[in-house]
Amino acid sequence: MKLLESKLGKKIVFARFYEGEDLLDSIALVAEKSNITAGFFNLIGTLKKATLGFYRRGKYETIKVDGPVEIVSCMGNISLKDNKPFAHAHVSVSNDKGMVFGGHVMPGCTIAATGELVLIEAADAKLVRKLYEKTQLFLWSMGK
Repeated sequence: MKLLESKLGKKIVFARFYEGEDLLDSIALVAEKSNITAGFFNLIGTLKKATLGFYRRGKYETIKVDGPVEIVSCMGNISLKDNKPFAHAHVSVSNDKGMVFGGHVMPGCTIAATGELVLIEAADAKLVRKLYEKTQLFLWSMGK
């Protein structure tokens, strides 16, 4: 285990996303525009469709959920990957029957009516993603 402690930054950013925007791209863009390179977030809203991932044996298997769906919960973190803010998120979504699906947020999750983001900065943390051969995942390399 590796542990890193940080103080909360001076920034809490609220953002609203609009129909047609990509969920992951929008979160990363907010972090970039706000100059946040480490932090965590929560988000609620709706999606036209959801593409989720389930990690197994070195790769993500995709799960497609036809929409519209409600975002029951979306949470994640911001770190640096290739020197740019990168959003890593997991989401639970529900359909019109109340069935819930969850997983890793993959590209292709398109906002429907709205997305409401709360992003909280971890000001003195340095979280950089590096490829780990064993898992084939870009995981945190932590420092101050």
